[in-house]
Amino acid sequence: MNVIVDIAIIPLGVGLSLSAYVAECERIFRSAGLEPRLHPNGTDIEGEWDEVMTALKKCHERLHELGAPRVSTNIRIGTRVDRKQTMDDKMQSVISKGGRKQ
Repeated sequence: MNVIVDIAIIPLGVGLSLSAYVAECERIFRSAGLEPRLHPNGTDIEGEWDEVMTALKKCHERLHELGAPRVSTNIRIGTRVDRKQTMDDKMQSVISKGGRKQ
């Protein structure tokens, strides 16, 4: 099943700067064949359910290896079964109705 997810992975107990941890997860997602889209409060990803969830698990494992004693992830998941829809499709739908692309 194809899924579009909005993920915020938050390593806890590692100080204030999290960018190195975010970058590590970006590498994991890309190495899994996914195309993550970073935004100020998280990352959007689309792909097959199992592939996305496996990559997310690898992120948790890797952040623990890097010294994060705790990792918390907030995730929003969207699926459709009536037709295939990509992140670009969703954005284009809003733009076509007068929305503005950032």
